[in-house]
Amino acid sequence: MTLKRQLLFVSLLALLLPWAGCEFIRETESALRLGQQKMLAGTARAFAITMANFAEDYPSGLLEEVANEQLFIHSLRSKPQIDGYRDDWMLSPDTQKIIRGSDGIIKITFATYDNMVYLYVDVTDRNIVFTSLENLSQGKNTNFADHIILVSDNSSMPEEQYMFLAEAPGSIITYRKENNDLIQVPSISAHWQDVPGGYRLEAQIPSDLLGSNLGLYVYNTFNKSHPPTRSSNFSGKRPRQAIFPSDKLNSVIGGLVQPGMRIFLTDSAGWRLSVSGELSDATTQYLPDKGWSNKIYDLLVESGTDANSAEPHPSGRELQPYVSAALDGRETADWFRSQLSGRAIVAVASPIVSNGEVLGALILQNGTDAILSTTNAGLSRLINLTLITTLLVAGGLIAYATWLSRRVRYLSIAAEKALENKTLHIALPSALAKDEIGDLSRSFSNVLRRLGEYNNYLRTLASKLSHELRTPLAIVTSSLENLEQENLDFTSTKYTNRAKEGANRLRQILSAMSEASRVEEVMKDVEPKIFNFKKVLQSTVFAYQDIYAERKITFRTNLSNALVSGSPELLIQMLDKLVDNAVDFSSINDLIEICLIKKSKKLSLTITNPGPKLPKSMRMKLFDSMVSLRESESSRHLGLGLYIARLIAEGHGGTIHAENIFGGVKFEVLLPLQVTK
Repeated sequence: MTLKRQLLFVSLLALLLPWAGCEFIRETESALRLGQQKMLAGTARAFAITMANFAEDYPSGLLEEVANEQLFIHSLRSKPQIDGYRDDWMLSPDTQKIIRGSDGIIKITFATYDNMVYLYVDVTDRNIVFTSLENLSQGKNTNFADHIILVSDNSSMPEEQYMFLAEAPGSIITYRKENNDLIQVPSISAHWQDVPGGYRLEAQIPSDLLGSNLGLYVYNTFNKSHPPTRSSNFSGKRPRQAIFPSDKLNSVIGGLVQPGMRIFLTDSAGWRLSVSGELSDATTQYLPDKGWSNKIYDLLVESGTDANSAEPHPSGRELQPYVSAALDGRETADWFRSQLSGRAIVAVASPIVSNGEVLGALILQNGTDAILSTTNAGLSRLINLTLITTLLVAGGLIAYATWLSRRVRYLSIAAEKALENKTLHIALPSALAKDEIGDLSRSFSNVLRRLGEYNNYLRTLASKLSHELRTPLAIVTSSLENLEQENLDFTSTKYTNRAKEGANRLRQILSAMSEASRVEEVMKDVEPKIFNFKKVLQSTVFAYQDIYAERKITFRTNLSNALVSGSPELLIQMLDKLVDNAVDFSSINDLIEICLIKKSKKLSLTITNPGPKLPKSMRMKLFDSMVSLRESESSRHLGLGLYIARLIAEGHGGTIHAENIFGGVKFEVLLPLQVTK
């Protein structure tokens, strides 16, 4: 892992600060919310005891009713206009009760305002069939037209049926069915509105005309000659008991509710009988989309149930888990968090008990504006500042790591290039810095300086040995020659010959070492001249073909001229070493290829021979002094041939390298090409 990444991970530890802040706020908020919940539970318990005094105002026997067939009467905030449109009812679309009709769904809504009951029916009908004025006046054939019947019934009054049918869209007259007669009911206002795919009916009915049980029949007629099909919200002969809001209970809890609170009252089946009060605007108002930081906060804090679950249920029946528990006689609390504002709502449901019987439940809700919240402005600023600080720390550490890693990288590159082009570069970057990297740079420079001194010693070792050993070797050789003049026995003669062979071998070694030293000196003083390297190679190769007749030596080139600046004699000496090496590592009748081509702006001289591969470990050392790959039995070589070839190539501004090829080895010399003007 790079230094930059390491410091980046270290900088992430600064994120513990906002996390710790969030944890502190969460714990504080939970404690305060729990305290408010306990206080709210005590208030709800007291309110429930008060509401138990009005046991006669709670509907009874609703648990036996079929809930899906009961109609809930919603409360309106203002009087709607009877025009066939529901826009001014200000109720959610989810408040509509849906039943199945012959041509599609039928949506029903009942509501009340100021002693009036309002009915809205949205019917899917592919073919609307109206009645005629004649039929209405004669009171016959009404069944052969689309119409709606409102059924009202209770134990204290006979069943009443109010018929809504129209001869055309617009305001219509409502009729009460009495035996087989139709009697106009002028106190009921109704409007029939045609819409694509069906029609809508809106009606206003005085509440004193209706009983406690309400139901609806919707008749769909295909044409005037066929009887209609009937759809209804209830099964059986009598409609179910409707759920009306209680004005008396609403008045009582209206005197109990406090600002920022909201109270629900339900009966024993969970039907909502009354709602009073409003939560504070901070918890209910719409807020624009939160930024990315608030979304991060939402991941950190306890979410709670969605605040929409705390709103009055559109169906009119409150069956949330904490309400159901209260209807079972257990006081229960829950809390909700608004996804828009981020604030919380605490809700407590307390059972209303009278004479050991659960009459219903009282739900008390309160917004938590006084409680610390992780999305309020103060905490947002705190966490934003912490995040900004974290980013600044991370940015500073990354910048420092970048600067530090750049220094280390520059030092590494300089150390790798210290021996580039066979020249030792002792000066390294950051050598003057007074820190650990400066100490490291100075240590590297000291090591390179010692390495340079050692290399200089090795470079001059051959010439020194050649000079120092030549005189003792001459003494040994002359002594052996004088000894041969004496009469020696067979054993002495054998040992004398071995000594002469050793002396000759030492002479060859000294000659090779002297040759390398001479080449180094000659390269310093040579007078370069421009010549055609192609012609020199052609004549030299002819000589090789005669000298090494047991090898097949070929030369090929596609160049007409190959001008080189330097010494022809030294380049021929370089070629001698390379060809000699190729001959030594090849077998009789093997093919040795010498090729001269142009590569970019340089001449490429290659010598290819079959034979053993070069070891990978020796490729970089192959052209160093006293390095040989020949078998140990060979006494003719010290490993200076390729070293001399390298000296000559580099002395002419070129390079030399070797590589393995299929079935052998290839040596390549690159020399600068002289361009004729």
